[in-house]
Amino acid sequence: MKQKRIGIIMHGVTGRMGMNQHLIRSVLAIRDQGGVALRDGTHLVPDPIIVGRNADKVEALAKAHGVTRWTTDLDAALANAEDEIFFDAASTQMRPGLLRKAIDAGKHVYSEKPVSEGLDDAVAIARHAKAKGVKNGIVHDKLDLPGLLKLKRLRDSGFFGRILSVKGEFGYWVFEGDWMPAQRPSWNYRAEDGGGMISDMLCHWRYVLDNVVAPVKAVSCLGATHIPQRRDEAGKDYAATADDAAYATFLLEGDIVAHINSSWCTRVRRDDLVTFQVDGTHGSAVAGLHKCWSQHRVNTPKPVWNPDEPQPLNFYENWEEVPDNTVFDNGFKVQWEQFLRHVAEDGPWSYSLAEGAKGVQLAQAGYQSSRERRWIDLPDLGI
Repeated sequence: MKQKRIGIIMHGVTGRMGMNQHLIRSVLAIRDQGGVALRDGTHLVPDPIIVGRNADKVEALAKAHGVTRWTTDLDAALANAEDEIFFDAASTQMRPGLLRKAIDAGKHVYSEKPVSEGLDDAVAIARHAKAKGVKNGIVHDKLDLPGLLKLKRLRDSGFFGRILSVKGEFGYWVFEGDWMPAQRPSWNYRAEDGGGMISDMLCHWRYVLDNVVAPVKAVSCLGATHIPQRRDEAGKDYAATADDAAYATFLLEGDIVAHINSSWCTRVRRDDLVTFQVDGTHGSAVAGLHKCWSQHRVNTPKPVWNPDEPQPLNFYENWEEVPDNTVFDNGFKVQWEQFLRHVAEDGPWSYSLAEGAKGVQLAQAGYQSSRERRWIDLPDLGI
């Protein structure tokens, strides 16, 4: 088997998401499987170099996972012409500057979302990448979740008929950190450090709705900080200045109405940590991370409202589980393979930094809507 090396500068992968999903379960998994098959039969094998500020942490991570290259010198890494791709999973606040530096060094760039905290920076970096002619992308990992792939399969097959509405529920209870340690980092709840439910999740909901249902045209959103005081990793109390919940309604193309509740202050009594229900004239479906259930109009029960008697119907019946019918790989890994093919042989790729800017646009509009208590339209960004 003929192999070809591709060097990847991986910045910010000592954190949970960057380490687990991008380094271990994606890039190293691709390396260990022998690379990505290209059209000519060559296997493209990633050769990562881990970059970070803490030498001890970066070195330990590299040794633990068989990565031979690591450094604390980002400029030196960017100067190496043998490494073609720069990936960033560090702080959103630093991201636009890091991506610009990598683009100016001639690297193709791929990054976690959001691409920036503000729309102007997001648009500027997308245009800069386009002007410099580098391949570029932003993570859209939820699109390759088995549940959402099945939901899209139903849409593409015409199962729903005319789609009417979407209902989404996301989140769970994140402990305050006093009697029970919090299961998310404290910076997520400080606006000054880039935290916030609206900025975190509306970027995701933009690409999910755009690609699985229909393009988003407008938003009405209310953010809330339900838990104003939390305790950090050192056991110190701090003021939670970021929104920890967002209640958003979206108008989609075709007059489809979508509503998604996102909260770190809710206790789960549903099928999964995130669920999406799509209702149409011919059928409905509910998807979680992995499973999806559908109900066609011929299987729809006919309930009658009668508050004087216990409900005789079990509403979980009459739903059929949508079968897998294929093997689903890790969504982050799938998109890494797509991006590597895009760089190596101009393979198909839809998730550019311009798409990332759309996510920032929706988050910014969500904050504006929450402040001004009104609907905000989403004009074309012209990128």
